[in-house]
Amino acid sequence: MSKKNSNANLKNGFGNYKDLSKIFLHFKKKLDILNKEKYVVAVSGGPDSLALVALTISYGFFKKTKFYYALIDHNIRKNSNKEAEKVKNLLKKNNINLKVFLNKNKITKNIQAEARQTRYNLLMNYCKKNKAKVILTAHNLEDQVETFLMRLSRGSGLRGLSSMNYLSRMNSQISLYRPLLDIKKKFLIKISKITFNKYFIDPTNRNNKYLRTKVRKLKKPLEDSGIKYEQIFKSIQNLSSSKITLDGHLNKTFKELIKKVNKEICINFIRYKNLSEDIKIAVINQSIKKLRKNYYDLRSRKVNNLIINIEKKDFKKSTLGGCVFFKKGENLCLKVEKL
Repeated sequence: MSKKNSNANLKNGFGNYKDLSKIFLHFKKKLDILNKEKYVVAVSGGPDSLALVALTISYGFFKKTKFYYALIDHNIRKNSNKEAEKVKNLLKKNNINLKVFLNKNKITKNIQAEARQTRYNLLMNYCKKNKAKVILTAHNLEDQVETFLMRLSRGSGLRGLSSMNYLSRMNSQISLYRPLLDIKKKFLIKISKITFNKYFIDPTNRNNKYLRTKVRKLKKPLEDSGIKYEQIFKSIQNLSSSKITLDGHLNKTFKELIKKVNKEICINFIRYKNLSEDIKIAVINQSIKKLRKNYYDLRSRKVNNLIINIEKKDFKKSTLGGCVFFKKGENLCLKVEKL
């Protein structure tokens, strides 16, 4: 498609396409409700993120809003810098300035989790620099279902199976918003092609050593068997509604049990021992996040192993999530692990 036609589509909110116009209006309504003057948009070069870029540009024709576009080069794969440059040049042709951040800290273990944490740290710093309070990401319906299936395979409880939220707090000042979470990937691919004529595929998306890649390949056999992703998504939404009720109870429990004293977190161990297993896992995760300012919960299996250890009579100390756990009087305490 010519650049002239592409600009026309952006200016009229994809009005020439009934399906895409509906998606744009849905997207516009969500951002209108948030009503922020500035956003940082996470870009990868894939069809999802380029569709998000296109939707934000289109939104800018309807409402005066500033969008900052950022790509994180994790510096893990060979030629990743060249790939980032290609995305930057593609957006430059459309008068979009893309800020590329190079991760200078080598990631060698737990690659996906560490890369995710690094990515969000850099994006949050970019938010602070530009006085933006919301990061937009292009997670879509398929991503949500894949996350659900991955967590299901790991034995997650209600909190894990409710998967990703539309709006999540990163810290006291910055939030993460996923406006495309209920949109099918095929529509995002269509938006990317119409707007930019191309998109880029991350080679790691085809690497079978990652669980997400394996789960992604289940879509066709599942849907051929009558298990549709839209129905799984509805189940996730129902679980999310239940999670809201649970979170209200958990927040009260956190305030009663968890205290921060100087550089340590202290948990009332006597009361902690009387909690259910799911609540114990939530308390441990919340304590680590409060100390380390992490965004994601740790896997249930790892937290379960810690819980078994700390409840042994001869327990002295254990490590998890970059924290050291130890007993102090009637409290279970944790502090940042020294490397």
